[in-house]
Amino acid sequence: MIVTTTVRLQPTADPTPVEQAVVDSIAGDYPPETYLGFAFYRPDGGCRLWHGWTDGGLALGDQVDRLALAAGLDACDWLHIGDRHSQVSSRGRIRIEAYPLRPILADVQGGERGPDDRRRGLLDVIAAAAARTGQTPRPGLPAWPGFGPARLLRKETSR
Repeated sequence: MIVTTTVRLQPTADPTPVEQAVVDSIAGDYPPETYLGFAFYRPDGGCRLWHGWTDGGLALGDQVDRLALAAGLDACDWLHIGDRHSQVSSRGRIRIEAYPLRPILADVQGGERGPDDRRRGLLDVIAAAAARTGQTPRPGLPAWPGFGPARLLRKETSR
C-alpha cells in the first residue's frame, strides 16, 4: 500500500523563511571564521539586511570587536579594515559581503587605523546628513560597529 501526503503550500507575505534558507545555503560556500553581511534588495526599492557567520565566526567576531573597542577603534577604522579584506559578490538581487575574520583580527592587533583623509571625509558625510535632517551631530566618529553578534545584534544603538 502506498500512502502519499499532500502538503498544501500557502502564500505568505513573510520573506523570512526563504531568506533564512538562502543565507544558510550561501554561508556554506565560505570558509570558517567568516562574517557575512547580506542585503536582499526588494522590487519596491526596499532592502532587508541579514548577518551570518560560518563555523567559528561568532566567537571570533566578538573577540575582534572586544579588542577593537579596547583599542579605541571607531567607525572609520572599521570601514578601512573591512575594506582591506572584504569580498563582495551578488546572486540576483542579493548582495553578499564576506569578511574573513582572521586577517581582520591581525589588523586590529597590529594597530591598523583608517587614514586621516578618510576620517575627515566620514566626518563631513555625518555633518552633511545632520544638516540635511536638522540635527546636530555628536562630536567625533561613531564607535566600531562590529563583526560579531554581540555588537551587530544588540538592540541598543547608542555609541
